[in-house]
Amino acid sequence: MTKFIFITGGVVSSLGKGIVSSSIASLLTLCKYKVRIRKLDPYLNIDPGTMNPSQHGEVFVTDDGAETDMDLGHYERFTGIMSKKSDNITTGKIYSEVLKKERRGDYLGSTVQVIPHVTDEIKKFIKKDLSNEDFVICEIGGTVGDIESLPFLEAIRQFSNEFGRKNTLFIHLTLVPYMKASDEIKTKPTQHSVKELRSIGIQPDIIICRSERSIPLDQRKKISLFCNVSINDVIETVDVKTIYEAPISFNKEKLDERVLKFFKIKSKKKVNLSPWKKITYSVLNNKKKVNIAIIGKYVELKDAYKSLDEALTHGGLSNNLKVNLIRIESDYLKPKDVNKKLKDVSGVLIPGGFGKRGTEGKIAAITYARKNNVPFLGICFGMQMAVIEFARNKLNIKKATSSEFGPSKASVVGLMSEWVRDGKMIKGTDKELGGTMRLGSYEAKLKKGSLISNIYNSTKINERHRHRYEVNINYKEEFEKKGMIFSGLSPDTKLPEIIELKNHPWFIGVQFHPEFKSRPLAPHPLFSSFIKAAKIKSNK
Repeated sequence: MTKFIFITGGVVSSLGKGIVSSSIASLLTLCKYKVRIRKLDPYLNIDPGTMNPSQHGEVFVTDDGAETDMDLGHYERFTGIMSKKSDNITTGKIYSEVLKKERRGDYLGSTVQVIPHVTDEIKKFIKKDLSNEDFVICEIGGTVGDIESLPFLEAIRQFSNEFGRKNTLFIHLTLVPYMKASDEIKTKPTQHSVKELRSIGIQPDIIICRSERSIPLDQRKKISLFCNVSINDVIETVDVKTIYEAPISFNKEKLDERVLKFFKIKSKKKVNLSPWKKITYSVLNNKKKVNIAIIGKYVELKDAYKSLDEALTHGGLSNNLKVNLIRIESDYLKPKDVNKKLKDVSGVLIPGGFGKRGTEGKIAAITYARKNNVPFLGICFGMQMAVIEFARNKLNIKKATSSEFGPSKASVVGLMSEWVRDGKMIKGTDKELGGTMRLGSYEAKLKKGSLISNIYNSTKINERHRHRYEVNINYKEEFEKKGMIFSGLSPDTKLPEIIELKNHPWFIGVQFHPEFKSRPLAPHPLFSSFIKAAKIKSNK
């Protein structure tokens, strides 16, 4: 019978519930259990797709085309388990579904209320689309005490009563702050957080205490006493130097043992942490490094390009070196300053994005990389910028641009109106921002003998997309005459997926987002190759 684990957080936000959930899932997976991880987000947006990165961080995309919370990226990277649309729900989706049912008359004239109608819909989501999983881990977004989280907390309380207390485990992540002035660890915030949770009707079974330093035994006993949990179930998590150290740290604290003991389950297999130990050692001890410039609008925001940052780290791991990211805000990058800003970098990366702001800085950086044989990787919008740069400077189309920036007679990049998925034609619409978006995994055919086909060691790939604009295929012949190869196309040959330069050591643009499929234990070949090229450049 499937067991359910609910992860809540208290005291402050951004404590790392996603990393906790991912680590538990990783440890259980290493024990050879089948695991599923889900995220319940309390905000009213349908999904994070239209949210500013400064508000929500990265939008993660699944194979089946869902725009989701970035924690699903952590889930995939830590476990290798592919997330689905059904693994992320928001208050917006829940209320939307309830209101649809009300309009159809499904409630037979009843007054529609948070309890039971909203909570019933949440419980339905928790159990939805399962296939004999041993464990389902559900992370509850937000912080205990937030008004918007209350329906989710009430739903999991009801779920536990209905499904059986022996089949549901509550884990509460909380902050145990260190007061430098008095040199003391303070447990009171944790006590209050657990008190708030218990007032809702949820008694945590395990409390994970995040702190800057190790929590003394007396303080752990205090938490145990006031929060009504066994001392063995007060688990400390001291800040780690790399997130990939987290599974090792939790295993050392015997968190996986405590989870299995709660459910009265014996481990199928001893946890082998050697791969994680190897990665952690490499991340922390690599002395060799390579400088990579990442140029975008939100590069200073820690979570805006989370998957990309991690994928570059993975590329470094596969080349036995550390990737040092030089973050450059494209808004403030002037063409006259490019040489100075990029003179010490061995690779240039332009990430995905939307909007005209900061484009001229990106184009200037691409010109520098092209002319100086600096390895270049353009992702999604970054590929489009590379095409515009090439059109202006090699095809002499001086006003080359994207229709995203306004009407133009020289739009080498334009809005997609239709595309093929699974043999069916999909037509876009500009009535809603999400309506024109090409989302999820799509196939691409690679040109034999091209650099990209050598990198993948294949002529057929599947990668995840998130875009509504596309390079204009009608310019293909003109571009290729000047040395830009369209080395990857959609199966119907109508959509350019990959470009590369003929006379450049490593210059690639891709319309998709390879960072979403990179794993620490299985680095994406594109990032491995990019960092390898940068390494060669740095040694010259």
